[in-house]
Amino acid sequence: MVIQRKNMRVEVKARLREGEGAVTLTHLVPAAARRRCGLFAELSLEPGASIGYHDHPQDVEYFIIQHGTGLVNDNGAEVPVRKGDVVITGNGSFHGIKNTGPGTLDMIAVIMDL
Repeated sequence: MVIQRKNMRVEVKARLREGEGAVTLTHLVPAAARRRCGLFAELSLEPGASIGYHDHPQDVEYFIIQHGTGLVNDNGAEVPVRKGDVVITGNGSFHGIKNTGPGTLDMIAVIMDL
């Protein structure tokens, strides 16, 4: 299967998980093609935008930072992230992320069912 970029669904979500600003999601793999995967998308956060603090009790989420800089709230600990870093949250853990840089914060987000 080949999924061309022009056929990927793009959506903008304001205040994602009660965060600030808007997050653009490009769904890299459509729901019908995912197995045990709740999300497989590219996320882009404008400067100052964030995804609010939330938990993952029944799944695990991976953020693979592709571009920019941010600050992750990892179970209450604030950790700076940048290109090449990976954030893993699951088994009831909490996280949130904010773009702290001057440009977009771009990452791949994958949510896998446990």
